[in-house]
Amino acid sequence: MLTCWRWYSPLSAHFPHCAALPCVPACVAIPPPTTKGATMAHNERPDIVLVITDQQRADHCAREGFPLDTTPFMDALAQDGACFDRAYTTAPLCCPARTSLFTGRYPSAHRVVENSAAELAVPGENLFAVARRAGYATAMVGKNHTWLSASDVDYWDEFSHEGRVVPESEWTAFEQWLHDLRHRTAIQATPFPVEEQNQFRIVSRALAWANQQPADKPLLLVVSFPEPHNPYQVPEPWFSLFPPDSLPPLFPDANDRANQSFAWHYLHDIGVESDPNYDHHIARARANYCGMLRLIDDQVKRLHEGLAHRHQQRARLLAITADHGDYVGAFGLLRKGAEIPEMLARIPLIVSGDGIVQQRQHAFVSLADMMPTFCEAMAQPLPLSVQGRSLLPMLRGESWPEAEFASVYIEQGFGGLPYTADDIPMHSHPGIMWDDGENIPRLDELNAITQSGRHRKIRSGDWSLFASMTGEFRLFNIADDPFELHNRWNDPTLSDVRSTMLQWLAIWQMRAEDPLPIKAYCRKTDPHGYLAPYAEFPC
Repeated sequence: MLTCWRWYSPLSAHFPHCAALPCVPACVAIPPPTTKGATMAHNERPDIVLVITDQQRADHCAREGFPLDTTPFMDALAQDGACFDRAYTTAPLCCPARTSLFTGRYPSAHRVVENSAAELAVPGENLFAVARRAGYATAMVGKNHTWLSASDVDYWDEFSHEGRVVPESEWTAFEQWLHDLRHRTAIQATPFPVEEQNQFRIVSRALAWANQQPADKPLLLVVSFPEPHNPYQVPEPWFSLFPPDSLPPLFPDANDRANQSFAWHYLHDIGVESDPNYDHHIARARANYCGMLRLIDDQVKRLHEGLAHRHQQRARLLAITADHGDYVGAFGLLRKGAEIPEMLARIPLIVSGDGIVQQRQHAFVSLADMMPTFCEAMAQPLPLSVQGRSLLPMLRGESWPEAEFASVYIEQGFGGLPYTADDIPMHSHPGIMWDDGENIPRLDELNAITQSGRHRKIRSGDWSLFASMTGEFRLFNIADDPFELHNRWNDPTLSDVRSTMLQWLAIWQMRAEDPLPIKAYCRKTDPHGYLAPYAEFPC
């Protein structure tokens, strides 16, 4: 049956079966789960707790084979719930990715393709608006970096990489210290206690709000840590947990940058120009990064335990993810900025809670899929503006179309012609900023050079396709070449792979086109946001 509303009301259609696909089963069913605790009825609206980290690389944890135990509590949650090892951002920079998270839309649709353009968002309906309409109490605690503001939620408490967002006259000594770091690496332990850290204060404020809410009203609580983003700093004992000499060998290293494009070299050059000790401090930055991960993990555990009493009274869905990754020293680089390598594009995603089956999930999923997943968990239809797909059937162990999640799509670049070395002004370098009255520069890795042009990435099976608006294509086998060092685009034996990946690129670029505006005609849609049951996708 097709149900239709006019204008911007949600349009959904429920189709009880999946059409067969040529190379893959139409639907996948996970075996019955072994769940702990209560099973959530489908008509029960759970509390939704969304934990977002900033710049957390997916492979820096024991569950991914990393030799240091950086996130033991999150690994335990992954063991008990759903852990996605092929989750990807929509764009490897903060504001576009976060806008996708809260809208279910790709950057080319919501129009935010650079970090400084939050106010230009074309969001459609956002997650908080849907939650409030559904009767949820809503809160955003931590980093925002989107067009959203305090008026969009019931409780708002904003933090940035330099502490709580308050006038400079109200900064604490710790916040002044963070500011003075200029987003660099602290070579000594942070001289302030953990209670001053963003992570601790964010969890304290989130718990204070959540535990004041009546149990009969469901919550949407977003806990958004500004870390492990730079500045790379952490107090004791986390500073000494992973000393530089305990770190695994760095690979790829600075020598592997030689074959990368100009943007990668420019990123390193301005890093050194803004901080002469850039290369020397990479080992300490890696150690601090791992310590920051463990501090985040400890605070996620504290959040989980602090909500335990409320969880005894009503069902809960807990999701942990990140906006994008970090080089963490790979290629001799820190932060992010150049193109769409796996270490920036792939993100952690763990979902646990009542009714969520235990699974190590290999489906390709996107940050854009989170908003529709939460909409369905709240028993709300997907807004017509949404481009992502609900993961809830997959999470509950129900049937879902495998072909729908056989690939994933990532965007990068704000357009214009790509800059080259010939375009760099002799007197200045875009990306190096000088604060008024201060003689220590800041590095903006997301500058006019590194973000110029447009790039797209497709992941499917073992393959990764990188495409540039200039007509450059690169093809990598991730199973054999996880760091994308050996371009096989011109391999004569891979014509079928090239064809399939280009088909995926064409499909995804059409899917990422904005479905808005809508005036009068009914749109045929799937209640989960799927397309696969109605199309023969490449395999």
